[in-house]
Amino acid sequence: MAEALPDDRQEAAEPTADASEKIVLNVGCGYPSRQNLHVRFHGPEWREIRVDIDPAVAPDFVCSIAALTPIASEAVDAVWSSHNLEHIYRHEVPAALSEFCRVLKPGGLLLLTIPNLQKAAEFVAQDQLEHEIYRSPAGPITPLDMIFGHTASLARGHGFMAHKTGFTAHALERLLLDAGFVDLELRRDQFDLWATAYRSRC
Repeated sequence: MAEALPDDRQEAAEPTADASEKIVLNVGCGYPSRQNLHVRFHGPEWREIRVDIDPAVAPDFVCSIAALTPIASEAVDAVWSSHNLEHIYRHEVPAALSEFCRVLKPGGLLLLTIPNLQKAAEFVAQDQLEHEIYRSPAGPITPLDMIFGHTASLARGHGFMAHKTGFTAHALERLLLDAGFVDLELRRDQFDLWATAYRSRC
């Protein structure tokens, strides 16, 4: 594991790959398991580089998604971001998305998913704030968990699991465009909001 240095001492690392290999940066990776990667990156051509703020999950680099200073510019072919944008403050989101864009090669792919708050709001409006609406590997999930963070994890002292912001498709689209992404595709899939976007080739 390589820990990120403070900004004034940081030396960005440029992952190396042979001609047939592609690199996917798994930001907010959590515990190591290839199952954490989207199926799109399960092919043998993909090599995973793992980033997380929690050193306990043994990432390749320890840093915030809003400051990917250990990763060189234009160093990776794809960024996979699964349920972590909501864990930073709203004012940090533009920096995180700009970092995703910076580390991608021209034409590189960003694939991200976050909670679909509009779906959670439907249950809140029905006074089902603390009712189980689906089950995840972490256990039962309620609208309260979707909005504010996984209650059981927070109770165990994992404060970084708190949700500090949220998005609708329109809000996320605007932020991605402002960060320099192109060819956006956004969709709601039950409890998740998905976005596919690319770094411009220009």
